[in-house]
Amino acid sequence: MKLLPRLVIVLVVCLIAIALPAVPAQAQCGEPVIELSPGSGVPGTEVAVDGQFFDAGKPIDIYYAGTRIATGRTDSSGDFTLHFTIPEGCTGPYEVHAKVGADVGYDTADSYLTVKPGLTVSPGKGPAGTTVTVKGRGFAKNEGDIELMYYLNGNYDMIEGHIIANANGSWERSFPIPLSTKGEHKLDAQGAVSKLYEVVDATFEVTAQLSMDKSSGIVGESITMTGSKFTAYEKNIQILFAGEAVVTDIKANAQGYWEKSFNVPEMPAGEYSVTAEGEQTKKEDIIALSFQIEPVVVLSPAEGHVGTDLAVTGHGFATNEDVLIMYDGGQVATATTNDQGSFDVSFLVRESQYGDHRVIVGYAGENHASAIFTVESDPPDTPTLMSPANRSRVGLIGKETPTFQWSAVSDDSGVHYRLQIAANDNVTGTGEFAHPILSITGLTETNYTLDETEALPHGTYYWIVQAVDGAQNESGWTSARSFRAGLLPRWAFIVIIVAIVVLILALIRAAVIRRRYYY
Repeated sequence: MKLLPRLVIVLVVCLIAIALPAVPAQAQCGEPVIELSPGSGVPGTEVAVDGQFFDAGKPIDIYYAGTRIATGRTDSSGDFTLHFTIPEGCTGPYEVHAKVGADVGYDTADSYLTVKPGLTVSPGKGPAGTTVTVKGRGFAKNEGDIELMYYLNGNYDMIEGHIIANANGSWERSFPIPLSTKGEHKLDAQGAVSKLYEVVDATFEVTAQLSMDKSSGIVGESITMTGSKFTAYEKNIQILFAGEAVVTDIKANAQGYWEKSFNVPEMPAGEYSVTAEGEQTKKEDIIALSFQIEPVVVLSPAEGHVGTDLAVTGHGFATNEDVLIMYDGGQVATATTNDQGSFDVSFLVRESQYGDHRVIVGYAGENHASAIFTVESDPPDTPTLMSPANRSRVGLIGKETPTFQWSAVSDDSGVHYRLQIAANDNVTGTGEFAHPILSITGLTETNYTLDETEALPHGTYYWIVQAVDGAQNESGWTSARSFRAGLLPRWAFIVIIVAIVVLILALIRAAVIRRRYYY
């Protein structure tokens, strides 16, 4: 009978327990705490702040030395992870404070971060001679007698001494990397307060080095590249121009040195990366060089006569662009460049003076490249005078319009003639008449007849001829020939006619008188 009431009681308790709502478990299992990773570092180092046992889903602020430096929110378990970068500051401990929740009833936790002196170098790799900037951070306030050192040949060589940090424990120096072996070299420092072992060093990687004898040029031009500090006897080295191999199968010597020439590939104008790589040396480990392709114009032939069919070839221009071809400032042709920035076009050299003439190729209104075409300077042959013959006479009376004739002269540039007539044979040092009475130029035929306005009165005259080609090259003047215009001057002829008429009249009169006398 006593067992039954006990069973009833147990059953009632179980029913009550089932009926009661569930009570949530307490999320917070301890005091709020933060951990820093790393717990020390040089200014500029990224630090992770891990927090636990805070109120869940609450805003959080991280303070560094009293200044808010990061913000976030706790997760559903009251945990968080935030990051911040150690600000510039002197060596020593700094408080890191976490505040979670509202101003009333918030959770807090503290930790300490130790700032250490250390170095950074930029750039971090390159060939010997690269100018780098070393920054010192986290040194003591206004610390003096700081020495900057570079690890070389098994020892530290001092680069500069007596450096003084500022009030934030920072300083900065630039210098060229000394001649060094390939690989990593440490940079370190020490000062009046900061010991060598306390300073976090930096590392500079000396890479293979490239050089070229030219930094700009034209398509097809020969460029010589040298490589140094490659692996000894490294094989299968190739030169890459804009990522494409232009030379392969290069082998370095025992000192890792090599030298090779290549021709600038056909590409549009612009700046291109030139580098190299081998079996052990990767292109990513080498500082690439820069090469500027410039536009160029090639003429074929480079010299000739007026009327030459001149071929113009261009390289290194923009792709698929119309270009203008100018000769002595006047447009003579147009062309369109291809996908490599090249073109071919030709034109006939127009009449122009002997000597150099500039052919300019460019885009609308803007010149980009030019070349010189030289027009030949060989004078044509001197003609031979044919008619009138020397010391001959033309015409009888009055003003004469004789026809002058001379031999033909041929020239690749084409020929025209000059005719001069003078009353005497005085000539200048160049062979032309000193005082010509007629000077006729631009004659394309080998004869010329004077017109009525040029008619010659009775007298003795001299004439000469010169040939001039299309390039304005002049032959010598012929020797002067003389001729006489008319038999008598007009007045003398009139006098003779009058005299004859008078004589005839006199004779007629005499005959008439005699006839009268007879009868």
